[in-house]
Amino acid sequence: MYFILIAFILFFTFVVPEINHNSESQQIIQNKISANRASNESLLWGTYRPNLYFGTRPRLPESLLTGLMWFGVNDLDSFQNIRHSCEQSDNLEEYSYKKHDGRSFAIQTITDAKNNVILKTEFLKVSSGGHGGDWAVRISGKPISEGNYSGLSLLYYFGLEGDGTIDLENRLDQSGLDNPVELSGETPDLGQFAIKIVDGPDNRIPKITAIKMQTYPDLRKTQYWGHLIPDGDIWRAKIYLKALYSKKFESMQEQLSAGDIPSPPFLFNLPNQVNENSNFYIFQKMVEAPFQFDIFFESGSSPVHLEGSDFTSNLQSSSKDFDTKFENIFGLASKGFDNDHIYFAQAMLSNLIGGIGYFYGSSIVDRSYTDVDENGEYFWDKSRQADPQLTPPSALFSATPSRPFFPRGFYWDEGFHQLLIGNWDNDLSLDIIKHWVSLIDNDGWVAREQILGEEARSKVPPEFQTQYPHYANPPTLLIAIEAFLERLDNATKSQSQQFGIDADTAFNLLPHDILTTTTDSSILPIRHLRDLNLAKSFLAEIYPKLRSNYKWFRRTQWGEIKEWGRKASNSREAYRWRGRTPGHTLTSGLDDYPRPTPPHPAELHIDLMCWVGFMARSLRNIAERLDEEDDVEDFGKHYKDIINNLHDLHWSEKDQAFCDVSVDEDNESVHVCHKGYLSLFPMLHGFLPNDSPKLGAILELMYNPEELWSPSLSISDKYFNTEENYWRGPIWININYFVLSSLYKNYAAKPGPYQEKAKKIYKELRDNIINNVYNEFNRTGYSWEQYSAINGEGSSI
Repeated sequence: MYFILIAFILFFTFVVPEINHNSESQQIIQNKISANRASNESLLWGTYRPNLYFGTRPRLPESLLTGLMWFGVNDLDSFQNIRHSCEQSDNLEEYSYKKHDGRSFAIQTITDAKNNVILKTEFLKVSSGGHGGDWAVRISGKPISEGNYSGLSLLYYFGLEGDGTIDLENRLDQSGLDNPVELSGETPDLGQFAIKIVDGPDNRIPKITAIKMQTYPDLRKTQYWGHLIPDGDIWRAKIYLKALYSKKFESMQEQLSAGDIPSPPFLFNLPNQVNENSNFYIFQKMVEAPFQFDIFFESGSSPVHLEGSDFTSNLQSSSKDFDTKFENIFGLASKGFDNDHIYFAQAMLSNLIGGIGYFYGSSIVDRSYTDVDENGEYFWDKSRQADPQLTPPSALFSATPSRPFFPRGFYWDEGFHQLLIGNWDNDLSLDIIKHWVSLIDNDGWVAREQILGEEARSKVPPEFQTQYPHYANPPTLLIAIEAFLERLDNATKSQSQQFGIDADTAFNLLPHDILTTTTDSSILPIRHLRDLNLAKSFLAEIYPKLRSNYKWFRRTQWGEIKEWGRKASNSREAYRWRGRTPGHTLTSGLDDYPRPTPPHPAELHIDLMCWVGFMARSLRNIAERLDEEDDVEDFGKHYKDIINNLHDLHWSEKDQAFCDVSVDEDNESVHVCHKGYLSLFPMLHGFLPNDSPKLGAILELMYNPEELWSPSLSISDKYFNTEENYWRGPIWININYFVLSSLYKNYAAKPGPYQEKAKKIYKELRDNIINNVYNEFNRTGYSWEQYSAINGEGSSI
């Protein structure tokens, strides 16, 4: 409907009134405020606890957190395996979002063979009223094998941190709570709210209860426990639950010693009590699959609330809407992919979006160790007095690389995440990018790994928790920002062609009151593509910190040229990763990829040189759009100098490859060549002309099965598949995407002596990647961080 209105205005309102620039500026500011308000309303609530199998929270530092736990009650041992946070040790066959739109709808399935059940979590949200609106969750399950026990203890909890109250409204009963369970609460940010837990009509208690039936509690009812938990501790819900059971077992010691052991559902039930001033409530349902229960969160400011019948129909319509949007954006069916491949692609997108989380807390930073400390030989081995300090708390809204292993923000990964998320929901991606950019400090540094708070630190070994403010990471957010600018240019071109007028006129005539205030799901994801003023405002907001980060790179990651007798077009543009140790360059993102050994302050790194050149080119593009003329000139000069020095310093005629640089035992500058992903970086960034012989050499290297077709490190390298073997052979999808993107845009689509070769590599590599990842997903139920260069098998979730 809105697009019909827009077309009407564009076709019939060509008389543009004289513009008052002061009022126009005020209108732009007001539109931005309205747009931010609508965005926050739409994104306030979500499945933003990706480290859990399922949980919800708002994008607020201290507020209401919810989560799901379960364990089997078919035997006494199942209690030892309470499912809560995503753990590989749980050995689940799969836990996978099948559909997730990032804002209001999600479906996930969890296959737990040990407990003979397939769980399904369904999430639905309606944003309205000013406090994030209402949301509902359906938890259901069905047995894997009908003939075997599938009894479960299902637990769902609500924990409130910070200011506010939450109270159980039901009449308390030692036998349990009648259906539905109701809570009420209020916080400064959420306002008043109510929660209902509603049983499905056909739920049954576990079959095993018939073996030894007890009078109390009544397992047909909901069991419960209310407790006061310190702020910041809700994430330890499983620990509190285990402590509660341990206390119960101690009180039953005499009974248990006598062999009078209740059946598991009665042994592991909650105590049905609420302690004074409780801010944490956990509810338990003892069920046999199949089962179902619904949870409704109702905001006091929402004009209309979800009901059970609406919930079911809205889930069905949202699922269809997801399918329609997916095909409209990606067009896989129109490209000839079958339903199985489309199902796989939807799951890949949905699991990426399902990994988005909101994090809040302090980091550990050691500012006593600086880049100056890495200027001498054997810098990595010198003893020093560490001085790690907790920072003030900060917030981050971000996707995550892995729900079980890395459920936190990684700078290196995030730019790649946003390429796909941005295609699906442009404005969701911009919101995430803005969160990351806000973490760039006054010096221009941003920690490569955002370990915010105790919950995040619980997943990180102590030796990796401390961040150092001279450690860099590849600036991949700029890849995502460039992708946004490309989408913006395409949208602008499409609008102007559609209506036969120039883009500025078209966009200025759009009804801003609709674009900036609506929570309509068809408009929210694309507002910054439909309003040039909003787009420019976004760029103006993030640009100063991006520029500061670029200057920080040049200041802290510089490399020496003259001191080691090197010749280059200019004496400034050369770079070295800080944070090197023998065997690792974690800051590069390529971890154990072979580098000069041992590390030396004379090193220059080809990938870092390319990243800084990429930054200069990208920031020049942004500066041009913001009319920052001096910056455009500076970035242009830096970029030109970097490209010249790239060839002067890093190209090895002997090896016919781009290489790192170090010094030999006589302190003479030498190339250190480990052919692999590093050798590709000038091509990845499109730095090589179409007719460059160096491009031809890189394509030959890539397509040679004895070299890089297609491991991360050449098969001929002595370090191939050795030691940790993380980036020494295994195939990484992010780099392969980088390769495919550059081949497609820069070399396969443009005339030149290597065009046909680029086309051939592009097609074969693309087919190989799709087929291998698809086959491994079908074989294992998971997508993987990397794939074997020997047999293609996935490893590291």
